Amino acid sequence: MEYLIGIDIGTSGTKTVLFDDKGNVISHALIEYPMYQPHNGWAEQLPTDWWQAVAGTLKQVMTKSGVEAAAVRGIGLSGQMHGLVMLDENNEVIRPSIIWCDQRTAKECAEITEKVGAARLIEITANPALTGFTASKILWVRNNEPENYARCRKILLPKDYIRYMLTGEFATEVSDASGMQLLDIGARAWSDEVLAKLEIDKALLAPVYESPEVSGQVSKSAAALTGLAAGTPVVGGAGDNAAAAVGTGVVSDGQAFTTIGTSGVVYAHTSQMHIDPAGRVHTFCCAVPGCWHIMGVTQGAGLSLKWFRDNF
Repeated sequence: MEYLIGIDIGTSGTKTVLFDDKGNVISHALIEYPMYQPHNGWAEQLPTDWWQAVAGTLKQVMTKSGVEAAAVRGIGLSGQMHGLVMLDENNEVIRPSIIWCDQRTAKECAEITEKVGAARLIEITANPALTGFTASKILWVRNNEPENYARCRKILLPKDYIRYMLTGEFATEVSDASGMQLLDIGARAWSDEVLAKLEIDKALLAPVYESPEVSGQVSKSAAALTGLAAGTPVVGGAGDNAAAAVGTGVVSDGQAFTTIGTSGVVYAHTSQMHIDPAGRVHTFCCAVPGCWHIMGVTQGAGLSLKWFRDNF
C-alpha cells in the first residue's frame, strides 16, 4: 500500500497526518508552540518552533504507524498564511516571524496605497492594503529595522520555510503567495509593477508553483531528523483555507464552506476571477490550477475562544 502525508503549520500548533491511498487516517500527531506579543497589537512566532514541531510530528506519525518510509509517496504542506520569514545569506532566520494577525503595519498600508494607487492595487492583487498581508510587514521591517532588512536575502511564508527545511529548495505556490499582496492574481505570477513601486527586489521572493506541482524532495539531513525517506516528493501545497477547500471537496463552482479556526472564514470556489472593486472580500488563487476563491475573514474567532479558555 502507498501513503501520503499532510502537514499543517497552524497558528497554535502543527498537525501532521499520515493517510493511506484511500484517504483513511493511519496516524496523526500535534505539537503546539507559543505566540509572542511583545507589544499591544503585535503577533510573532519563531520559525524554528515550527520546524521542531514538524520534525517531531513526522517522527511520531512514522513511528506510531510502523509504515516503511519508502511507502510514503508524497508530502503536502498547508498552514497559516501571510507570515513574514526573513533569511540571511547563510539561510538563517533573521528575526521572529511577524504573523498574519499582527496589526502594527497601518502606516505601511497607507504607504502601499499611496505608492501603487488604491484602485490599481485592487486591480493587480485583488485586495486593498491590509495589515494582515505580507507586503506591509516587509515595509515595516525596512522602515523600522533597516539593519535586518539589509541582511535579508530571501523572504518566505511559514509553510515555505518548512519546505526549505525539508528539501533545501526555495518555493511557494499561488494560493499562499496571493496573500503576500505582491502577486498578480490574474497572471498567477509576481507583479513586477507592484514590486517596482514598493522597491522590493524580486530576487528576494521564491519561484511560484501551482499547488499540485512537485517543488522539491526530502533531503538526506531532513530524512534523518524525521524518519522520512530521502527523495520523497514535496508538492506546492496550499494556504490553510485553500487546502481545506480541497479536503472538503469545495473545488467547483457553486460550492462554499465556512470554518472557525484561529480565524473565522467564509470561502467560495470560482473558475472565473472575480474582484470586488471595493475590496470588501479577498480574491486569491486557489489550489485548483487555473481557479480562484473568494473569501471573507474575521481574525478573532477561535483565537477569542482560546483566550477565554486560557483565562477562565
